[in-house]
Amino acid sequence: MLATRNEGKVRELRQMLQDLPVEVLSLKDFPGVPEVEEDGGTFRDNALKKAREVSRHIAETVLADDSGLEVDALGGLPGIHSARYAGAGANDAANNAKLLKALEEVPREKRGAVFRCVLVLYSPDGRSEVFEGSWRGEILFAPRGALGFGYDPLFLDPGQGLTAAELPPERKNRISHRGQAFAKFREWLLTTRS
Repeated sequence: MLATRNEGKVRELRQMLQDLPVEVLSLKDFPGVPEVEEDGGTFRDNALKKAREVSRHIAETVLADDSGLEVDALGGLPGIHSARYAGAGANDAANNAKLLKALEEVPREKRGAVFRCVLVLYSPDGRSEVFEGSWRGEILFAPRGALGFGYDPLFLDPGQGLTAAELPPERKNRISHRGQAFAKFREWLLTTRS
């Protein structure tokens, strides 16, 4: 059970686990689960809270992530507020527009950024496991690419020469912050099941 309603995250997890005998469910499969307020001070705090609260509600083991973009020139913003950077209910386009506006006077060499992801697997008995990943890049002056979601069209991986929204999903899933964290989760899952 992945504690999200974000179809992009669900799609990525399904792709990463497609060769394993697991079924990935999301909050859309459990419509009675209330929203969990992400009021923690870190990605880890928010992921743990989501996993714990959803697990208590459905009495199942739950995997939750909190991830976001930290921009050097903005002192780490939008950070834990990445999904709501342009305000409650803001969409990807609004968040991207606000980020571009905040960086409009910042030169390329100072537009460094890192995507971070923290996954927490929480069991009904209170045990938890944590898996983390990070992906360093830079923020462009305009969006490029039609794949992905969130800040992907603005996030350039200098080594690839492509934005996260230009990378084919299987390639993105190998190098991204979420891909790294899920790879650690997958390795843990395979180790504990054998």
